[in-house]
Amino acid sequence: MRIRKADGFALIDLLFVCGIMGILSSIAAPRLLMAKQSAGAASAIGSLRAIHSAQLTFALTCGGGFYAPDLTTLGDPPPGTREAFIGPNLSVANVVTRAGYKIEITGTPYAGSPSSCNGLDTGESSQAYKATADPTDATNFRYFATNVNGSIFEHTASLASQMPEVGEPAVGHLLR
Repeated sequence: MRIRKADGFALIDLLFVCGIMGILSSIAAPRLLMAKQSAGAASAIGSLRAIHSAQLTFALTCGGGFYAPDLTTLGDPPPGTREAFIGPNLSVANVVTRAGYKIEITGTPYAGSPSSCNGLDTGESSQAYKATADPTDATNFRYFATNVNGSIFEHTASLASQMPEVGEPAVGHLLR
């Protein structure tokens, strides 16, 4: 009688390994989604800070004390330079999707505003502005907004209609 040497895996061994991998994946998947949402939120906050800085620079150097009404205006460099007020990743359109967030600026045109050095006509600049970052994923409930004051607010619903161009919104809380 010959005894066979058992080489390789049996089907039950393979099923056992697949089961353990499935359990580990089900534990890791929610954490991976949370990490992705946290990274997107950090990117959105960074974008709002960059927008505020660009708006201040625009107002002081090009807008005669007035603000740009949209992202594409901040992306237009003044004459004599190739450097825009904001990077090209935020100025390709008036509504930009970046890192899972839809980022937008709105500003009410002020009839008495002067023309800007980068092409805005008289009356197109605004006295103030608001910028919002709304998630594109329906499972993400972190919405952000800022305005001329420079403070960033967070809420569980969109701040687009709640955020004034000056002052604090009626909802949401201040990020520290």
